[in-house]
Amino acid sequence: MENMLSTKNRLKKERLNLFVKRFFANRQAVLGSLIVILLVLFALIAPFITKYTPLQIDPAHRLQAPGSIHWFGTDNYGRDLFSRVAYGGRVSLAVGLSATLLTALIGMVTGLYAAYYRMLDHVLMRICDGLMAFPDILLAIAITAVLGPHPVNVVIAITIVKIPSMARVVRSVALVVKEQTYIEALKAQGAGSFRIIWRHIAPNTISPFIVQATYVFALSIILEAGLSFLGAGVPAPNPSWGNILYDGKIVMFSAWWMTVFPGLFIILSVLGLNLFGDGLRDLLDPHTNKANK
Repeated sequence: MENMLSTKNRLKKERLNLFVKRFFANRQAVLGSLIVILLVLFALIAPFITKYTPLQIDPAHRLQAPGSIHWFGTDNYGRDLFSRVAYGGRVSLAVGLSATLLTALIGMVTGLYAAYYRMLDHVLMRICDGLMAFPDILLAIAITAVLGPHPVNVVIAITIVKIPSMARVVRSVALVVKEQTYIEALKAQGAGSFRIIWRHIAPNTISPFIVQATYVFALSIILEAGLSFLGAGVPAPNPSWGNILYDGKIVMFSAWWMTVFPGLFIILSVLGLNLFGDGLRDLLDPHTNKANK
């Protein structure tokens, strides 16, 4: 018994070491994770790297260009743009992460049960089809218009918009696993549906599920920025990358820094997450693994 446990532990350790080795050999995954880590650190240490608070108004120095005092310049209220971008990253990344976690949880449950129960599949997939019939941003605007502009409502709106895509990814994989012979054998042995779904089908959906979650994270940041840019997202004066862009659109040609810097951080975050997701897809795809061997 002890020999079996030690063998299992050794195999797990070897697999982990192999995965780590292949991860660091994948340039996309490494570069993407590095960008994301740096952006998260930038947002977390905002109080230690900023001289001013993000809400500190100084009308005498409004719309100042980037310089040694205000690294990213100031906005139309004289607020330090570097501080607002740093603190705004906390809001934008938090909204994106929260929406991704909720989408992942609800999408996983929806996809698994839709794949396992045929009658439930018809109902849930028709609801998903109805939600996917609308462009993401329009549906999110409609939801926030009903609920009101607030970070929590933005998370709810993005979650509702992105659940169908997550559920469909999980469902497509679960349908294939459900038809496997060992699943039929478990049913014949009298195994319960809960055990079959969560112990035997769900683990086989993890790889595409994780990859899809990284893309949802990136899209959530874009949707938050879009909603805030349109005035339907995070309300002023609290900063987010989206509502900093909203403030900057009025003076876009005379104060370029108000749109360039928050836009640059949105681009970097989406780029990092997409690179990380592509890298994970290559690492977790069994066909790619076989080709590399």
